[in-house]
Formats: sequence, C-alpha cells, structure tokens
Amino acid sequence: MTTPQNEAVPHRTPQHPIGSGFGAGSTAREVLRGIDLDGRLALVTGGYSGLGLETTRALAGAGARVVVPARRPDIARKELAGIENTEVDELDLADLDSVQDFAERFLATERTLDIVINNAGIMACPETRVGPGWEAQFATNHLGHYALVNRLWPAIAPGGARVVSVSSTGHHNSPIRWEDPWFEDGYDKWQAYGQAKTANVLFAVHLDALARESGVRAFALHPGGILTPLQRHLAREEMVAAGWIDEDGNAVHPSFKSPEQGAATQVWAATSPRLADAGGVYCEDCDIAEPAPEDGTARAGVRGYATDPEQAARLWKFSAELTGVDAFATAG
Repeated sequence: MTTPQNEAVPHRTPQHPIGSGFGAGSTAREVLRGIDLDGRLALVTGGYSGLGLETTRALAGAGARVVVPARRPDIARKELAGIENTEVDELDLADLDSVQDFAERFLATERTLDIVINNAGIMACPETRVGPGWEAQFATNHLGHYALVNRLWPAIAPGGARVVSVSSTGHHNSPIRWEDPWFEDGYDKWQAYGQAKTANVLFAVHLDALARESGVRAFALHPGGILTPLQRHLAREEMVAAGWIDEDGNAVHPSFKSPEQGAATQVWAATSPRLADAGGVYCEDCDIAEPAPEDGTARAGVRGYATDPEQAARLWKFSAELTGVDAFATAG
C-alpha cells in the first residue's frame, strides 16, 4: 500500500503569530463573540469534563449541535444536562473496536461534521497496556483519535470543516521514540505523555497536508495549564512540589488558567475566520505559536520535531499500520 500524500507537503502555513486580538486570558465565549454556528455539527471527545465540557458549552451556546462521545456515557449525560443541542454516545478511545462501532453508528446517521475536536486524553498515568500491549497514553491520546478521524472521514465536510488536536506544552518532554515507542526498556510517565502530545501535533500537521485540497484544515494546540480531572493520576504532593497547588489543593501557579480560558484556544482554532486559509500549525493563547528554541531552554512555542513534515508522514504510516485504517490510502 502506498500513500501519495507522503510525497510532499507544499504551501505550509507559517508557524508564527498572526495577531489574533485574543490572548492567554481570553475565554471560549469571548473568542466566539459574533460567530454564528447555527446549523453546524461539532464533535468533541471528552466533551463532558474539564476543558471538554467548557468547549461543548461554548459551541452549543453559539448555536452548534455537539456530539459528545464518552467512555462513561451515563456520567456524560448528567454533566451535560441543561446544555441544549448536545447528544452523547459511547466511545472508548483505548479500544479500537469501540472506535469503529461509534464511527459506524455515526456514519449511519448520514450527517456531516463541521468541527471535530480531539480533546479527550490521559496524562502521566501509571504504566498501563491496552490492545496488543500498546502504551496507554500513546494509544489513547493519539491512536484512538487517529482511528476515529480516519473512520469518520466520509462525514467530515469538504470545503470548510476543521479538525483540532489538543496537544500540550508536554510535547517538549519527548519526540516520537521510534527506537522504543512502547517503553519496553523502562517506563517514564512524563516522557510517555510527551510522546503522545508530540503525536497529537504531528497528526494535525499531516492531516492538514492530506486534507487541505478538499478544504478541510487541521490544527494542534496547547490549551494552557489548568486544573482539571486530567490530573487524576498525580499525587497531591507531586503537584505541590511542582508549584501547581498549595497544601489545600488551591491553584497557585501564576500562569494557570480557568477552564473557560483553557477551552478558548481550541474553540478559536475550530472557528476563527482568521484561520480560514491556514492549517497544520500549533497554537497557544488563541494565536499561532512561535517555534520554540531547539536547545530546550523554553517551554513556550512548539518544538521542531513536532512540526517536521517527514516525522508527521512517518507517524501517519506507523499509525495506519497499527490501526489498520487510513482514509487517504490508495492501492499500489
């Protein structure tokens, strides 16, 4: 099998800020002010907790109907009670059979998606294996979303749809570990998280290269530091030592955002008219981010290994082989 999209990725959007008019303190509702999403259909994985819940609330408030696939659908329905124009279905991103089942149910509705936000994820969990022994953070955060988007591709609207991949400044922790992606030689929870978050960026880079001819664009982003259920696997002592919280569990880090602020960048990437002719870039604080120094001296911006088109093409091929799905593949 060959994938002609791996041959070239022309016309890349510059990885530099565009002066969006928004910033770190902007909220999801603020970036949607004046934007009418009536009649649009969005899908937000994990859209019932933390940043996902705020993202769902903001998109629905602007008129969109929001599909929320959830590993715990009963809990999702309770959390979304009172938010109009939302619906819940079952999806476990760590289980590729579940991904396929959800996609088939959605495709059977013959609806078209205008926005897909790959928001769900796990962070710094104890060593966990899923599927055929895959490391859980890479499998859940990247492979599950990779398979989901590829299986939903027939429903993703040409000529304007956007796919948004929620990454993190954690991508600075690690590139793709091609020599040992499954941490068989020793597990490090933060490197594993970093690899998964790098994969989230590379996914957007290559999807944008594949899909831009059909008018579909892809973006990746760092939402900011926010206290949400994402930290469920971290001991309080670890977060106190990192300067995130005080002994009483209150957020004390000066750069931390509220959930409403944390949801803003993914909502901006999904809807901003300023990005109509852009894609394949990494965003933060509601703007396109700057490239980060390659010496690792800064955590802001995006590392070159996460936006390298050759690395992105290699990861796409690797992901297709692992999951058995590639919406853009041709026989040959």
